[in-house]
Amino acid sequence: MSSYKVKEMYYTLQGEGGHAGRGAVFLRFSGCNLWSGREEDRHKAICKFCDTDFWGTDGLNGGKFETAESLAEQVKQFWPKDTNGTPYVVCTGGEPMLQLDSALIDALHAQGFEVAVETNGTILAPPGLDWICVSPKANTTLLITKGNELKLVYPQAGAAPAQFEDLNFEHFFLQPMDGPDIEENTQLTLKYCLSHPCLLYTSPSPRDRG
Repeated sequence: MSSYKVKEMYYTLQGEGGHAGRGAVFLRFSGCNLWSGREEDRHKAICKFCDTDFWGTDGLNGGKFETAESLAEQVKQFWPKDTNGTPYVVCTGGEPMLQLDSALIDALHAQGFEVAVETNGTILAPPGLDWICVSPKANTTLLITKGNELKLVYPQAGAAPAQFEDLNFEHFFLQPMDGPDIEENTQLTLKYCLSHPCLLYTSPSPRDRG
């Protein structure tokens, strides 16, 4: 790519999934193919429950980066100095696959990072990723059908867990849909996981619940 548009970047703990509790730099790209990110377009969105702010580049440490190398160097600035752990970056959005390419993956690897992605799975992934988390959305065509973890927001009309149980993922998670019905959705999610022990419950993350 000639440039990358980033909503925000920050260092935090991964709050959900197979790497919950691990230190990570979150690299949130601007833009998504399932919703513009503007409330006036909510009625036209394919994914109507998303609550993540990915519009523009005005977030914490956001901006436009002209090269993969310059973005990777900036990501490295957020990793704590003098630590023993392997640097870990989570590429998310919005939909990161609209911008994440082999050049950036290579540049992040050159900075010593393991590179993870959290994607809706509707765009094929470039090679070289170390961890792929797919969060399917109803009324879409899933193109990424194998990876490290599948994280399904639940309940979604038209996206029942059984639709995805035969896909080639190492881990399967259900995450209660946030919003006004969060308590009811949490109970529904717990009930489903208890009756399907192959699934794991993961709670809504305070920063990435879509």
